[in-house]
Amino acid sequence: MKKIYLILREFKDWLEFFIRNIPGKAGFFIRDNYYKIRLKKSLGNNRFESGLRIEFPKNISIGSKSYFGMDCKIYASESSLISIGSNVSFNSNVMINARGKGKILIGNNVLIGPNVVLRSSNHSFETIKLPIIEQGMKDGEIIINDDVWIGSNAVILPNCNIGKGVVVAAGAVVTSDIDSHTVVGGIPAKLIRKRDLKL
Repeated sequence: MKKIYLILREFKDWLEFFIRNIPGKAGFFIRDNYYKIRLKKSLGNNRFESGLRIEFPKNISIGSKSYFGMDCKIYASESSLISIGSNVSFNSNVMINARGKGKILIGNNVLIGPNVVLRSSNHSFETIKLPIIEQGMKDGEIIINDDVWIGSNAVILPNCNIGKGVVVAAGAVVTSDIDSHTVVGGIPAKLIRKRDLKL
């Protein structure tokens, strides 16, 4: 039984390697339809560029009309959850990591720049008596509400709720909640200004 499982796993890995590297419109069509079957939920009409890696798709939901740039990575686990809304744009090399028991929830109409990292769990380092690698993880969650723009190279750490209409400047490191309709930047991210709600 174990040998059969290993053979099937090897076959799946080869199949997904092939699927994620098919160029052109055929690649977009095949990836969209493949992940409609593999994901917990996918409303379809999504565009997945080549190089996309998805782990534990049964715990990942995606709406519709979203774009995933080249080499994006979406990592769930047996005990985690990732939910992505509709009309979301991920530039190239974005990593969404909810391994462990983490949770990442992304709303609708969200823009995420290249090389952004969202990580809902972090390494424990409470004691100096053990190597950090042996101290396990602290699980958390990340919530990104609707109409958010996260600039390139930003990092969103666990237990952050990013309000509606927030702009996160390029290179920022978000370590705490952010109020709606604000612009934040820096390490750690701080308020730069409030967005004008007038038309």
